[in-house]
Amino acid sequence: MTDRPRTRLLSRLNGRWHRTAVMLFMLIVLGHWAEHIAQAVQIWGLGWPVPKARGVLGMPFPWLISSEWLHYGYALVMLVGLWLLRPGFTGRARTWWTVALAIQFWHHVEHLLLLVQAQTGAHLAGRPVPTSVLQLWFPRVQLHLFYNAVVFLPMVVAMYHYLRDTDRRPATPADRDDPARVAA
Repeated sequence: MTDRPRTRLLSRLNGRWHRTAVMLFMLIVLGHWAEHIAQAVQIWGLGWPVPKARGVLGMPFPWLISSEWLHYGYALVMLVGLWLLRPGFTGRARTWWTVALAIQFWHHVEHLLLLVQAQTGAHLAGRPVPTSVLQLWFPRVQLHLFYNAVVFLPMVVAMYHYLRDTDRRPATPADRDDPARVAA
């Protein structure tokens, strides 16, 4: 296989398809956030014990919450999405997107550490369950709410600048093929 099809795909992904790809990616991110918010409401709003607070999808599918593969997979999807979509951002939007990428890289490392522990049975600091580095000091639910917030907030700032700057710039020849970009 040559690099041409991949290069064309990345070029389109960060060209005429960029806005659509970013919006779909943000929809995935918001869905994940909704799960964390639901779990927080279950714990602190409804007073459920942490093991019973499984978010929306975890209620009918409890194995989702305990699957380190699922959590690692999402962390990897986030990392790859942030990386692949980064070239389509410019200026301040790119700076903030890069901040989110850097933070997500660490979040991904933490999930990789959890996955390795779950697979090997060798847990950090002799803990009875897989434990991330910062989980040595902070409870897992609060820590992951924090991680998701500190990745999401720079993404929101990036999106603000991206949408504002996209709406103000003149259309390029590539944009003429993408009605979503010309609509501004």
